[in-house]
Amino acid sequence: MRSENVIQEEKITLETDTGESVDFYVLEETRISGMNYLMVTDSGEDEDGECYILKDVSRPDESDAVYEFVENDDELEYLFKIFTELLADTDVEIQKS
Repeated sequence: MRSENVIQEEKITLETDTGESVDFYVLEETRISGMNYLMVTDSGEDEDGECYILKDVSRPDESDAVYEFVENDDELEYLFKIFTELLADTDVEIQKS
């Protein structure tokens, strides 16, 4: 998935398993069946970039959110449709790659 000409307002920083910090810009968030999802991009304002869908897998007793990349193809397809609808009235253009 790719985003084009995006205006992001919220930036999050994730830490990889190796301890590296990676910044992402939140395009949209939603809650489905009790699970929180984020659509993020790796690009800054008015830049093309790659989009990713993250799932909050943290336990209720954890103070910090723990996100994983959604990798299941069926889940990704379903979530892509949901996020496409949520972003339909914005300046965000999402393309599947």
